[in-house]
Parts: sequence; C-alpha cells; structure tokens
Amino acid sequence: MRQILILRGGALGDFVVTLPALAALRRQWPAAEINLVGNASAAQLALDAGLLTRVESQHAAPWHLLYQSAVSPLLKAHLARYDLVLNFWPDSDGAVARHFPASIGQRFLSAEPTPSRAPASRHFSAALQPFALPTVPDWIALRRPTPSLGLVVIHPGSGSSRKNWPLANWLKIARTLTQAARQRVVFILGEAEASLDIPRDFPRWQNLPLRKLADRLSTCDLFLGHDSGVGHLAGACAARGLILFGPTGPMIWAPPNPAFAVLRAKSGLPSLTVAEVQARVAAMLEDQR
Repeated sequence: MRQILILRGGALGDFVVTLPALAALRRQWPAAEINLVGNASAAQLALDAGLLTRVESQHAAPWHLLYQSAVSPLLKAHLARYDLVLNFWPDSDGAVARHFPASIGQRFLSAEPTPSRAPASRHFSAALQPFALPTVPDWIALRRPTPSLGLVVIHPGSGSSRKNWPLANWLKIARTLTQAARQRVVFILGEAEASLDIPRDFPRWQNLPLRKLADRLSTCDLFLGHDSGVGHLAGACAARGLILFGPTGPMIWAPPNPAFAVLRAKSGLPSLTVAEVQARVAAMLEDQR
C-alpha cells in the first residue's frame, strides 16, 4: 500500500480509541502516505506521533459531498489515487460506500463508528483483519510519562452531565489531597466545564490545546476523571489514572492502559461515596511510593 485514506469522525475519545488501528497500518506500511479526514484537532496528536501523514477536517469542503449521490470530478480523481480507503463514518444507507471503489484495484473497507466489542480499540483494529496486520496493543502511548512528585490532576467534567460525579465530591477529594496527603492538585477545565465553580486556590489547566494538555498529562502522578475524551487522552499520556463510570460500560470504554483503574457506580454516579473514591485514590498513591 502506498496511499491510504481513513474517514473517521467523532470527538476526542472516539479518535483516541482508533489509534491502535492507525499504529497497525503504519507498522505494516511504514513508508505509506496515510491521510485522515475527520476530527482534525484530535488527529493532530497522531500526526505528531508519525501515525498519519496528513489530516483534514471532515467539515471542510469537499468532504461533505461523499454523502451525496454524485461527487465532483476533482474529488473523484482525488479518491481514485488511494490504494485503500477505510471508512469509520456513519453510513447506514450506504451513501459513502457507493463512491467506492473509485479506481481499479482499490480496496474499500467499512465498519460501524460505534464500537461493539471490548475494549473499543479492538473494534477498529478488527476492521483490518483482511490484511493480517501485525498485532498491536489495545492502547497507544502518545507521551512518555515523566511524573512530577505529588501532582494529581482532576478532570471534573465530560460530554454529558450523566457521566459526571458531583463537583462537591471532587472538591472534597481535592481538599483531602492537598491538606492531608500533601499533594498538588490541578483541575482540567474546558468548554464543557465553563459553568463549574472551582475555588480560586486550586490551579487549573483551562482550555489548553490538545498538544499542550497531552504534554502536561504526562507529568502527573495520578489522573482522576470520568468516561470522557480527556480521560482517554490521559490513558495515552499519564502514568496512572482512576476513571469513574456510571451509565456507560467500562468494559468497552475504559482506557485499556493497565495502569488505569475503574470505579463503577452501582446505581448512578452520585451513589459513589467520597469515602469509596478516597480509599481507591489513597491506595493508588501509596502504590506509587
């Protein structure tokens, strides 16, 4: 394979679980041009890691035309140059698939964008089975962890309030860590956490570009958070982490990094007590000493 096109949308976490499939392609064809159309911001991380050659946003012209019955001659000629096209975009009615193969000998593979096996990364790697590619781990390290003594990072949000532990509980954990355990605590805040009232005495990493956030996550001793894109990014960068789960399934969605642990609520995240989380955090920090 000399030229490969990957269509992969979704948010940050959706992209991170696709990394093992990208790594398998790169390992099999190290000199190939591997281009991706999708979440350009998230995909930049794979570009930095050498897994991709070029990244384009799925929202930029002319890629939306793939959902139409006909594409421009220019786009058609562009699609024809690829040896392999791998589609992870939603395509229940075959609108995208009807444009492929776009040239003689071109291979077109398609898989559902929503994972159906555990962990999620295996769903995307399984789409490549026709090529018998080299086996890769279920998770890819984007950064080499270099923990800084005593730094605990908390991400109190996610893409859904149903997946969030109450902020008051996180603040209790943070106070205990700073006052009793002598840890440094930093909160990660983005657009989804704009309304959260974090006391001013806690440092924060706010609205950081993904590259910079990945760099900083690699310096923490422990990451604490939910089933979120940031949680998946931490699984690819941080030394250790604890992810709280409520309505979503950890078997599929937990970062498969063996240094990351899961604590699942029995009946909604608010049912998890501060004492339960505090005990797990204390045990993880003790294991690091």
